[in-house]
Amino acid sequence: MSALLFHDGHFLRDDSLLAGAGNRGLRYGDGVFETMKLNLGRIQLGEQHMERLFSGLKLLEFDCPAYFNGPYLLDKITQLANRNSHNRLTRIRVMVFRGNGGLYDAENNYPHHVIQSWALPEANHHWNENGLVMGIHRRARKSVDILANCKTNNYLPYVLGALEAKHQKWNDAVMLNSNGRICEATIANLFLVKDKRIITPSLDEGPVAGIMRQYILDKLGSLQLACDQQPVTEGLLLEADEVFLTNSAYGLRWVGEIGDRRYGNQLSEQLY
Repeated sequence: MSALLFHDGHFLRDDSLLAGAGNRGLRYGDGVFETMKLNLGRIQLGEQHMERLFSGLKLLEFDCPAYFNGPYLLDKITQLANRNSHNRLTRIRVMVFRGNGGLYDAENNYPHHVIQSWALPEANHHWNENGLVMGIHRRARKSVDILANCKTNNYLPYVLGALEAKHQKWNDAVMLNSNGRICEATIANLFLVKDKRIITPSLDEGPVAGIMRQYILDKLGSLQLACDQQPVTEGLLLEADEVFLTNSAYGLRWVGEIGDRRYGNQLSEQLY
């Protein structure tokens, strides 16, 4: 039986065609998205995801009807997961995009939306015993601008990074910003530990303002562990004692190697 998706008020088969050639989301990547995790029927950090989503919609000047808000989307996510029997461990993706029109003549600014769900393997919810293998992607760099901290539908730098990771048989790729400094990974924020100092690229270095990134920062604060948010050079990364990644789908994963550099996991395992 085909799974379902939710699109603009309707539950449809997940292979339904939703956009034509004139769609601005298809033409220009005009929109934002959120990826989140549902565990035992509960959306993890759902309110924080909605806050980031609607901040992005405001930045992109969407006109949201009164009903189109965080509680509405969270309710539809739960309904979709129930209909698809995705109630144990589930990856949720919410995408919002503008409709038809050219660059200067959008038909309107209505937030067309799609919600999808996929069951996750049990291993997704456990500590990775084997450290991730990564490399540094150098061909496409992340711009440091007003859009940098948003999760927009224009994802091309990360696409190229992911393609290189696949070719090189890495688990993920480290992305550089337009200044040549460490930004994040293709699907995660990045932290490092050096001489017991915890460091992560600051938001003005261009990483996505990750929900799990903020969760870890808050957790470190509650443990009275300081984290420096600062520019991170390639040299600092390769001199680190530990490196770990955070995202909403898998939480925290430790990195075992980047190039010829090997890393430990003492602190990152404690944080998991």
